[in-house]
Amino acid sequence: MLEEQTGTLLHRALRQGLHENRDPTKAPGMQRYMKSEMPYLGIQAPILKKLNRELFKAYPLGTQEDWLNTILSIWRDADFREERYSAISLAGLKTYVEFLDLKALPCLEEMIVTGAWWDYVDAIASRTISIMLSRHPEQMRSQMLDWATSSDIWKRRTSIICQLRFKSATDVPLLLACIEPSVEQDEFFLRKAIGWALREYAKTDPAAVIAYVKENAHRLSQLSKREALRNLVKQGLIEAIP
Repeated sequence: MLEEQTGTLLHRALRQGLHENRDPTKAPGMQRYMKSEMPYLGIQAPILKKLNRELFKAYPLGTQEDWLNTILSIWRDADFREERYSAISLAGLKTYVEFLDLKALPCLEEMIVTGAWWDYVDAIASRTISIMLSRHPEQMRSQMLDWATSSDIWKRRTSIICQLRFKSATDVPLLLACIEPSVEQDEFFLRKAIGWALREYAKTDPAAVIAYVKENAHRLSQLSKREALRNLVKQGLIEAIP
């Protein structure tokens, strides 16, 4: 009961803090830029980050259940996009990294599917799903392979970009297996994700990415190839995009 109360207090304090820091002059422009149906409060990222840090410290959540319930409460009850950004920040907070096991996956999956836009999904994939993959590689590998063939493009995108920060620890067979079901898809956000993931891995093994793009040049979109090889062309490691 005490833990449930802490989550409720955090949610209430967060909502109050967000409204106290709102800037109506910035909100419309932020909404237009993100092409968002959900409105903004107009809070700049540094201010939001500071508020989150202070409130998350002031209202610690002692159990995984309360942490998950609080995340979902903030997410589901959100009237403004910044509230959902705070929910994502709480999900990826280092304080609760031990809670990031398979029991947390349904919560994150709901956020990905219902959020259904790149700002939400990319943050969850690169900051939270990635941690789960590194901590539980066998179980999460299976989940990512499943998501790679999902009818939901945002789950597919997540599976492709969840290793962006892995560098030499990248599970290359997993990366390529997650790319494969989407390699010939017309969807912009999948094409962009493929190029992004390959570009990041190219920082670790440029030869492997060049070889992959050349071998699959007839299947990859121009967008994916351009994104994948952009830095390598600048560096002179490859003369032109196939």
